[in-house]
Amino acid sequence: MHRIGFYLYPGHQILDFAGPFGAFESAAKIAGRALYALEVLSQGGGPVRGSGGAVVESLPAARPDLDTLIVVGGDLAPMRAPGDIAAVRALAGKTARVASVCTGAFLLAEAGLLDGRRATTHWRVAHLLQQDYPRVRVEADHIFIADKSIWTSAGITAGIDLALALIEADHGADMAREVARELVVYYRRSGGQSQFSSLSQMEPSSDRIRLALAFARDHLCEPLDVQRLAEAVHLSPRQFSRAFRRETGETPARAVERLRVEAALARLQDGAEPVESIARAVGFTDPERMRRAFVKLHGVPPQAIRRAART
Repeated sequence: MHRIGFYLYPGHQILDFAGPFGAFESAAKIAGRALYALEVLSQGGGPVRGSGGAVVESLPAARPDLDTLIVVGGDLAPMRAPGDIAAVRALAGKTARVASVCTGAFLLAEAGLLDGRRATTHWRVAHLLQQDYPRVRVEADHIFIADKSIWTSAGITAGIDLALALIEADHGADMAREVARELVVYYRRSGGQSQFSSLSQMEPSSDRIRLALAFARDHLCEPLDVQRLAEAVHLSPRQFSRAFRRETGETPARAVERLRVEAALARLQDGAEPVESIARAVGFTDPERMRRAFVKLHGVPPQAIRRAART
């Protein structure tokens, strides 16, 4: 049986712990047998109060024979206590696979476990992780990253994506898919997927521009020039262009291109659909236009992203 230890400290984020814990628990329910032995650990054991006040009972961290150690995210200051750093370093030294959820990456970095490795964390503090630990290769815009035996994930619910990926590694894609259905979550966001969508990044203030972006997202395979988008929200093309630029900071054409790249990215990572078919499905007139858009936005062509996802 695979033994997983969740490491907590004062100020931990309860959802960072409960989401992945529930995923592993559901795997046993689906399999009809105990696939995982789950333990909650802390430096000295006993009750550990989280950031929202909830208290979780734990066992002392000095326990052997873990297969996976998962360091939960939470408040940065408490997790950097010397005792917690030493405990995580000692546990990791005798554990085959180590992971973190959200800001738990900071504790792994403090323990020296991320030196020279790729890692991610919550987008809001990714710059701090890079600033405080320059030997870590921080990739802020990922849901999760696996660098050999060290796994790190983005914030909060991304811990569930991480758990599903670990379950898939242990018991196959079918089991992970069934766990996702049990949890009523999307199966599963790929590791390289953006932590937030293009729509949420643009954040227009008016309903009309929000409706225009939603219209574009729902009609990506169709021509989407300024005239078409303006008609969809009952504005003149000139009014629409000015309002769009003012509220989003970019042109309608640029925004549509970003939405198309985002839609293509998900299809590239999650399937074997030919690149040419994906280009047509998301509204690029040909694969070369999609290639140029990917290089502009991601620095690499679509084929490189598909190869990375397969790896």
